[in-house]
Order: sequence, then C-alpha cells, then structure tokens
Amino acid sequence: MGAETTEAWSLLRGPAGTLQSTRHLDCQACLPSGCGNPEARVRAPREGAASGEGSPSLGPEPTSYFTTRLGRWPGGLSLSEHSPLRPSAQKGQSNLAWVPPAGRMDEEGLECGKPDFVLLDQVTMEDFMENLKLRFEKGLIYTYIGEVLVSVNPYQELPLYGPEAIAKYQGRELYERPPHLYAVANAAYRAMKRRSRDTCIVISGESGAGKTEASKHIMQYIAAVTNPSQRAEVDRVKDVLLKSTCVLEAFGNARTNRNHNSSRFGKYMDINFDFKGDPVGGHIHSYLLEKSRVLKQHVGERNFHAFYQVLRGCEDAELQKLHLQRNPALYNFTRQGAGLSALESDEKSHYLAVMEAMRVIGFSAEEVGSVHRILAAILHLGNIEFLETEEAGLEQGHVAVAEELLVDHVAQLTATPRELVLRCLLSRTVASGGRELIEKGHTAAEASYARDACAKAVYQRLFEWVVNRINGVMEPRGRDPRRDGKDTVIGVLDIYGFEVFPVNSFEQFCINYCNEKLQQLFIQLILKQEQEEYEREGIAWQSVDYFNNATIVELVERPHRGVLAVLDEACSAAGTITDRIFLQSLDTHHRHHPHYTSRQLCPTDKTMEFGRDFRIKHYAGDVTYSVEGFIDKNRDHLFQDFKRLMYNSSDPTLRAMWPDGQQDITEVTKRPLTAGTLFKNSMVALVENLACKEPFYVRCIKPNEDKVAARLDEDHCRHQVAYLGLLENVRVRRAGFASRQPYPRFLLRYKMTCEYTWPNHLLGSDRAAVSALLEQHGLQGDVAFGHTKLFIRSPQTLVTLEQSRARLIPIIVLLLQKAWRGTLARRHCRQLRAVYTIMRWFRRHKVRAHLAELQRRFQAARQPPLYGRDLVWPPPPAVLQPFQDTCQALFCRWRARQLVKNIPPSDMAQIKAKVAAMGVLQELRQDWGCRRAWVRDYLSSATDNPTASGLFAERLKALRDKDNFGAVLFSSHVRKVNRFSKSRDRALLLTDRHLYKLDPGRQYRVMRAVPLEAVTGLSVTSGRDQLVVLHARGQDDLVVCLHRSRPPLDNRVGELVGVLAAYCQGKGRALEVRVSDCIPLSQRGARRLVSVEPKPEQPEPDFRCSRGAFTLLWPSR
Repeated sequence: MGAETTEAWSLLRGPAGTLQSTRHLDCQACLPSGCGNPEARVRAPREGAASGEGSPSLGPEPTSYFTTRLGRWPGGLSLSEHSPLRPSAQKGQSNLAWVPPAGRMDEEGLECGKPDFVLLDQVTMEDFMENLKLRFEKGLIYTYIGEVLVSVNPYQELPLYGPEAIAKYQGRELYERPPHLYAVANAAYRAMKRRSRDTCIVISGESGAGKTEASKHIMQYIAAVTNPSQRAEVDRVKDVLLKSTCVLEAFGNARTNRNHNSSRFGKYMDINFDFKGDPVGGHIHSYLLEKSRVLKQHVGERNFHAFYQVLRGCEDAELQKLHLQRNPALYNFTRQGAGLSALESDEKSHYLAVMEAMRVIGFSAEEVGSVHRILAAILHLGNIEFLETEEAGLEQGHVAVAEELLVDHVAQLTATPRELVLRCLLSRTVASGGRELIEKGHTAAEASYARDACAKAVYQRLFEWVVNRINGVMEPRGRDPRRDGKDTVIGVLDIYGFEVFPVNSFEQFCINYCNEKLQQLFIQLILKQEQEEYEREGIAWQSVDYFNNATIVELVERPHRGVLAVLDEACSAAGTITDRIFLQSLDTHHRHHPHYTSRQLCPTDKTMEFGRDFRIKHYAGDVTYSVEGFIDKNRDHLFQDFKRLMYNSSDPTLRAMWPDGQQDITEVTKRPLTAGTLFKNSMVALVENLACKEPFYVRCIKPNEDKVAARLDEDHCRHQVAYLGLLENVRVRRAGFASRQPYPRFLLRYKMTCEYTWPNHLLGSDRAAVSALLEQHGLQGDVAFGHTKLFIRSPQTLVTLEQSRARLIPIIVLLLQKAWRGTLARRHCRQLRAVYTIMRWFRRHKVRAHLAELQRRFQAARQPPLYGRDLVWPPPPAVLQPFQDTCQALFCRWRARQLVKNIPPSDMAQIKAKVAAMGVLQELRQDWGCRRAWVRDYLSSATDNPTASGLFAERLKALRDKDNFGAVLFSSHVRKVNRFSKSRDRALLLTDRHLYKLDPGRQYRVMRAVPLEAVTGLSVTSGRDQLVVLHARGQDDLVVCLHRSRPPLDNRVGELVGVLAAYCQGKGRALEVRVSDCIPLSQRGARRLVSVEPKPEQPEPDFRCSRGAFTLLWPSR
C-alpha cells in the first residue's frame, strides 16, 4: 500500500495492535487528582494493582481528601471541567469548596461537616455532637476518628450499598473515599493480603445501634471482592459465611424494647484466607447466650425468633406431629411476646429463609427435624405445672404433674422414655459417700427450678450445637500449611454494647465487664500503634493522659478479691449462702475501692436498696446492679439426671448435644466452672486473640430510643458518645500530631503552592522539597519530620495549605485543559488523515479486486451459443455500483447483438414483432405464442383457409388497388359481438393503412374500415383465450375473438399485439396495450365490460350478453 499507508496504520495502532492514545506529559505529576482526561484516568496505574490487589483502577489515586492516617480534609477539588467552585460559607472560612453533584458518594463538601472528628476545631462534646448531627441530617451516617469508624443507625434503607458502592471502595486506601463500612472492610482485607497479617474488625455499640447489620455489610463486601477465579470450594465457603448469619439470628436474636432484632449473644467470627486472598474456611465463637430469655422476658419483649418462626412457619401437618398450635399465647415461654408477634406472613418468610440457609449450609432433613422437635419440647416443658399432693409415695416426693399429657409430648419429642422424663421432673438421684444411690423427691418449687434449668440448658446446648455444626462445615478442607502456606485471618467481632437498664442483673454485669475489657484493649492498641509509628519515624514519643480503666477490670477479675472471685467463693461455700451474704462479702473486700459502692457503704444514697444493690463506676458511667439471682445464674446448675436422660435419647442429634451425660452418677468429678468464670476465661482468650491482630473498629450509635428514621436525640447520643469513649479517642489521636502522611503524597497534593516544587522539584530529596514548601508558607514550626512521613500538629496548618491550593487549582485546571484539548485536536487531525489515507488505498484495492474478478468470470463470454447467459455478476463495492449497472446494460446489448446477427433477414420482422409484444405485455400474459412461427396473413394461407383463400386473395388485390396499402400485417377469422349483443363470424384484416372488418359469407366484403392512425390501443386478457378489444379514436370499440385457426384454438393474440405494436413503434407513436380479465369498452357512448368464462362443453368460442355486459364462452380443453 505504500509508505503513506504504513505511516497511517502506525498512527492508529499501538505496539500491541490496539488503538493507542497519547497522554499529557507529567499529567499526574502536576495534580494529584489527574488532568481531567478520561482516557488518562483509565490508564493511570495504581500502586498495588500489579500485585493483584483489589479491582483494576478506574483512575489515578484520588486525593480529593487530605489523606492522612488520622483524617482527610474535604477541601479538595475535582479537575473535571464542569466542577463548580464556590466560596465556602461554613464558619466564615474563605477557602473554596467543591460542590459535589447530587447522588455522588465519592465526594463530600464542607457543608456536610467534617468527615473525621480529628479535624474538629475544638475537641468538646458540643462540637462533636454538632458535627455528628450535621452529617446525620445530610444522610451521612459514617464518620471517622482516624481509622475508627463511627456509624449512626439511620433506621431506614439508604442507597449506600450494593455492587456499585463496592466497586468504589474496592482496592482503595482508607481515606480515598468518604467514610463507609466498605472502606473499613477493604482496609482490613488489604492489610491482611498485603502484609499477610491477621486483622480483626471490632463492632460495638448498644442494642439497636446497628451492629448486626454492620457485620452483614462487612461480610457481603468480603464475599463480593474475593474469588475472582470462581472456584467452587471458595463459593461454598462464602455461601456458608453469608447464610450462617441468618441461622444464628433465628436462634440467638430476639425482639427487645431497644431493637426488633437484638443479638442476645456475642459473636466473633474468624474467616480464613489463602495466599490469594480467597476465603477457605471460618470459625464462629459465641459468648454468653442470654438463655434466661427462654423462661421470661420483660414487658414489650419476645423470646428468641426461632420459637415464633416454628409456630408461624411450619406446615399444619408438621405442627400436628409436634403437638403445637400456631398461637404463641398458648405457651408460657412465648406468651409474653405473643401480642408483639410480627405478621404471620413475615414470620413465614423468615422461617423459609432460615430453612433455605440451613439447607445451603448443609443441615440434613433429619437434623432440621430434630431441631424442630427440641424447640417444641422446650415449649411443652414450659407448660408443665406441679401440684403438691397429700398421699403421694416416695417416688413423687409429694409432687405431681398437673397435666401428664405434656410429659408424653416431651418424652416423644426428645425420644426418651416417659417414666424417666417424669422421674427427672419430680425427683433427683444423688450418690452417698458409700456410693449408694438415693432418690430424693422435689418440692413444687424445686421441680419448677429443675424444669426451668432443663429448658435453659436444652436451648443453650441446641444453640451451641448449631454453632458447632456451622463451624464443622466452614472448617478449611484439605489444607496443608507445608503445601498451601499459612492461612491469614480476618476476625469480625459483633459484641454487645454497654447496657444500663432500670434493673441490671448478672447478664448486664458480664456484658459491661466485656466492654471494659474491650475498651482497655482499644486504648492500649491505639496508643501502641501511635507509639510504634513514632518510633518507626524517629519522632520522640509524647506521653498521653487518658483514663485507664485497668482498675475497673481488676475490680471484676482480680483473683481472690475480684467480684467474680467473691461470687465463685459464695457459690462453692457450704451451707446456705444467699445473694445478700454475697453482697456483704463484696462490701467487705471493696470498701475502699474508688469505683465500688453500695447502700451499706453510702447510706445517704437512696437510689440503692439495702441488701440488694451495689454500684460500679464504669468508664462509660455508673451502673447499679441488683444481686438478686447472681448466685443461681453463676452456678447455672443442672441436675445430672437431665444430662443422663438426654444422653440416652434415641435421637442422635439430641444425644450429641449431651456428651457429659455418659458419666456414671457415682463417678467423682471436679466441680464445674461457674458461668462467670467461663465468661471471664472466654473474654481473656478473646482479648488475647484480638491483641495479636491488627484491629479496625466500628462504633455504632443508636440515634433515638423510638427507632424512628431521620431523628437524632442529642441527649441519648451524648450518653453513648461518652460511654463509648469517642471524645477520649479523638483526644488520644490529637495528643501528638493530628495528621501525618508520606512526603511523596504531601508533595503530590501541595507542590503547586511553592515555586521550588512546581511542577517537579530539583532538590535532593522529597523531604527537602517538603521543607522548602513549608518554609515558604511559614509553617515549619508546626510540623515534625520523620524518616518517611511529615507530622502536622494542628488542623489549622492543613486549612492554610488547602486554601493556598484551592486558589491555584482553577488556574492549573484551565492550563491543563487548554494543553489537553490542543493535544486531542492534533491527535484527532492526524487520525483523520490516517483514516482517509487508509480509505483511499482500500477503495483502490477493492476496485482492482472487483475488476480482476469481472475479467476472470467473463473470459468465456464470447463462446456461442450462450454468450455468457449463465454467468453471475459479483456484488460490486458501493462506489462501483453505477459502473456495474452500465456494464450490465452494455453486456446485455452486446449479447443481444451477437444473437441477432445470426438471424436470417427474412425472420427479422417476426423477431421485432415478438420483442414488441414482450415489451408491451410485460409478462402479464403468460402464454402469447412466442414459441411458434408467426404467419401473419392466415386468410391467404391454404392451410388455415383452404376453402376461401382464393376469394380472399381476389378481395385483397382489389383493396390494394383501391387503398394502395403496402403490406398485410395480420389477417384472421374472428367472432365478433356488436352493440346489439349479436355475435357473427367475421374476418379481420390489418394492413399498414387500414383496419378492415370483412364478411367471409359475402366473399369478404368490407363491412368497416378504420384508418390505422385512428387505432389507439387494444386490450387482452391474461389467460389462453383469444379475446381482443381494439380501441379507435372516434369509433366504437371492436370486440372480437380469433377463431377457426389451424390447429384449433391456436394462440394468436400475441401475434396481433406484436405486429401492431411493432408497426406503431416504427411510426414513432405509442400504442396502449392493457391486460385485464375484465375489459371495459365503449360502444355508442355506452360503457360495458367484457370478460371470459371457461366452459369445457362449449364447441366453439361465442359471446353471451347479460345485463349489458359481454361474456366470452371459451372452450377450455
């Protein structure tokens, strides 16, 4: 194609054969946000993309926020040419603020408040609440405190989640997007994947603050960004992780006064990842299930969801097998929440969702059936009542069951003997010192206690079995550390928040102790991270004053003297130890502790009752606890008879829940650990587990007590901010340096504000360039220089730098837009030239190829007799279509000439007549006699007119002498019909001067002569009949049918049409020929119609008149 074409292709194609685009030099170096070029944004590399982290970048690293470890400054500017700029009016600031378009979630303006509480001007509760409320009113429920995310429950669906939002946060740094749960989840995932270090996400807050929903969104994000290779095992693990939440909510959540879906247990989930970052397994730890809820709930609350879902969701046949009815009010354990039940359709849908989740996880149909039977047994167990009897034997212990049918139901559902169930309810077996078994009967109160203890224990074992069953499915399969490498872990902790109720019991004490432990870990890890970074960067560590709650933790868990130790001592002491005695022991041990008090120690405090209440000053506030039930709940005692009963069940699922039931009653065992000690040990293990991981925190806040959307109760939120320690967290973050960031990132954002660093500095290092920039602004006294990062003390320094940058951004944007638009225009011009060059050469190639193909196909066109008749013309290019049309016309004329020049001159008149007939008939009449020889003068032929050909010859000679015509064009016998509807045999003679109608019965006497110039046209039909209507100017139309031919019914209409048309064409005048099966005609001014009717029995053609219309009866054979 030549050098010109080669150059054009090189302009359009890159080295890989794809279209390439030029990019403005130093585009990303000029501005952190890019140059506004969409193609440059697509191709901008991102750190970490090469290593497979996250998704492919959609643009250069966006730094529209001041990116720091502690916060980001929302004064950045987008470099899009349509980004509006306007002065900010917030608090009198004069810097320019970018106004984000509606609906965008990747930008926030200053009118939305500070996205990081670290950037507050003053760290006070009033400023904190003002910023929190402002963002909540703007629909922004997430705010940072450094790397800690503060989340406010909106109590409504917000468009903040889904695949589009996940794509915006995937692969980004924590501060590249507005605060969001996805940002925290992504940061934990990237830290785990980048550094192969275990991470954890701690979610805390009070009931109803949105902890469970937050954990769901985190799990959804992790599931969405993993397994790009679509491995089946990874998909299985992801499905189990997501579905396990639904199952655990059914068995561990309940409706409370604060939350309709409150988690009544603590949950910590470890997710194992392989070296590619795909989930390969997991493990769930549960803490302190509130099993006392099985027995009794506060007013306005319900039992666990599972009971109501079984009652409302099971089919009628299954309910009948379980001996249950749909009304929850019929059962003591669900009666309190019966009036609060959701719609039956909702419970049904929740039940179906749980069943589907259990199926996906891997629960068998038999296991699901066992779970239903256990739940039903608990409900029936709660309805069992005991009566004191006067004449009862030793076996019943003076106690009887009021309704023994319920015992039958419990025995059937638990697959245990009825007699053993009744014996366990009414008595217990103990072993004496000599290992002699003694059966001791219960009183009514003892029997009720045993029944309740059994119900609580069965539900707790059921819940633990469900958790262990899920863990068994999620355990990594076939993992060998030597082959597959060490797995990394992301932990998600959804734990109860600090609880303060009108009456606080043992459960609230444990929950608040848990929060004290986590708060202690939180402060220690935050300070530890700060100190490690200071040491890493060579900055002198500055001690930070903060409230250390270690003394409160010690008050609870100190050996021998702590609250839990004193409680265990009371539970293990011989004799009758009451809750009141336990409280007196607490007062003795902690009389002088600054965080402990009671009514006995402080008699003037009438908010507490003597012998019942004590108060602990927690980090979140003072909480008064009632010791009533502390000892019983801590003992959590269940008679061994029930354990052996359940272990001997024939239901394998129920039997597996009670492995300790296999112990013989005479076997001496250690005293079981109390509930408080077990919880303390689990908390210690949890804290140790979290301490060895890199933590990320989500602090959830409940905006109001009524669960109403778009309403924030400041007093209620202020209390939560206080006990979550959020203000203290801000102070710790700001105690040293409010912001820090690497030197390259700092230069990338602010280098345009200094003449020594714009567009690229020539100094020895980035640190020297940063120092020069700060000196020009006079800010060197408010910073400290680390090895790789710049540390900034006050947010005002950031304000000054952002204001300088904001003033220069519009100028730089215009400069870059001008340069880039010029580059685009020049490149477009070069591409157009290249395109036209390629088009020109390509058209030439197509023309040459087409002409060569024509030459190849028509090489044999000169060979007779076909002369290329069957050759197919190739489809031409669009530009050659007119040329090919002309060539086809020329070829047709040439081929016709080749055929015609071989025809004898005597046949030329006949050929011309046939061509003329074909032209005027236009294929409207299929059979017109073109395949036979045309005689024309049939009346002079002895074959066609054997008896009267001589007479006709004499008459023809007389007419020639009279009219001087030159030639006979056509003659034939006809059957005609006149205007009087009379048909006669006549003869038709057509010469070059006249059209004659002759009478064959009178020696062909002329009856009518019409000058040939007066004949204007004729009409024929489309069939094989010989009907012809001749139209003459100023004359009646002549209706005839050619007949008496040899052979009979010979087709001569085409011959008549052809010779007359050829004659008229020779004279240069038009002849109108119409083909119609219903021919209109005019006779003496009257309009008539003539048509043809095939009639096989008709011997000869003839006309019939009916209602002024003519019909030719044609003998069809």
